[in-house]
Amino acid sequence: MAPGSVKHGLLTTKCLLLHSLQRKTLPCLRASSNSTAVSQHNEKYCIDIVRSRDYDGFVSSLLLPEEARRSSLALRAFNVELAQVKDSVSQKTIGLMRMQFWKTVVEDIYRDEPPLQPVSAELWRAVRKHYLTKRWLLRIVSEREKDMEDKAYRNLQELEAYSENTQSSLLYLLLESLGVKDVHADHAASHIGKAQGIVTCLRATPYYSSRRKVYLPMDICILHGASQEDFIRGSREQNVRDVVYDIASQAHVHLQHARSFSKNVPAAALPAFFQTVVLEDYLQRVRRVDFDVFHPSLQKRNPLIPIYLYIRSWKKTY
Repeated sequence: MAPGSVKHGLLTTKCLLLHSLQRKTLPCLRASSNSTAVSQHNEKYCIDIVRSRDYDGFVSSLLLPEEARRSSLALRAFNVELAQVKDSVSQKTIGLMRMQFWKTVVEDIYRDEPPLQPVSAELWRAVRKHYLTKRWLLRIVSEREKDMEDKAYRNLQELEAYSENTQSSLLYLLLESLGVKDVHADHAASHIGKAQGIVTCLRATPYYSSRRKVYLPMDICILHGASQEDFIRGSREQNVRDVVYDIASQAHVHLQHARSFSKNVPAAALPAFFQTVVLEDYLQRVRRVDFDVFHPSLQKRNPLIPIYLYIRSWKKTY
């Protein structure tokens, strides 16, 4: 073969190789760009749903270290998705189907096969980054599933158990996202979660009463001779206030217990507990209106909460 032919052949081969590489590289760049856009969309979806449905949790998450912030929002978005099932379905069967969907999502996440859904994708990212414990996620789903029964709590202990399995489990996951494994932090998280569940039940009372539903512990209502109808019609009688006082007092007791561990709780765990500011604020406000859970002032968000949270984070206490 002539030297010119060899040279021409080599140039042709080189051009073909370059063309082939360009064809492979461009789709990869497009895929990478698309992947980034999807990731940003998923993150924004979680931010938006937490900000609109769990504003206090949203503000609290902003105070977390950057490496844990996105995971915290993913966990809170997951919690919001589960919490709103009960109020968004007309039939229990549909609600149970949605809960089964989320159980399957958790299983798929731990098989590295998350569904193409924003919260699922963000949760998968958090699980991979922080090695989050599967049983806490499943425990939240299972407890929310049992809550589809749509009945009042029989007693305060039942409300506390529900709060432990939902709110405390969420705090255990937040601690893991902060890289904290400490028995004192776990004990504090348990009590804060119970206080959170009790306060949430109180705060939601006017909303549910307007829909002719009452979930407050029946044993305390019976103790003070307050019927479900009293709450449905928004009674401000003393016996109704006494029910609220007893329940709010138990939330306060849990906050005090949580703070009794503060000297032994690692500093890294504190950001997970800043939401105690929100709980304390509500308990103080309900006390100021003499435990009238239907008082209009309690239906408004305290605009100073972000400032209180920042001060608490600056003081490094909960």
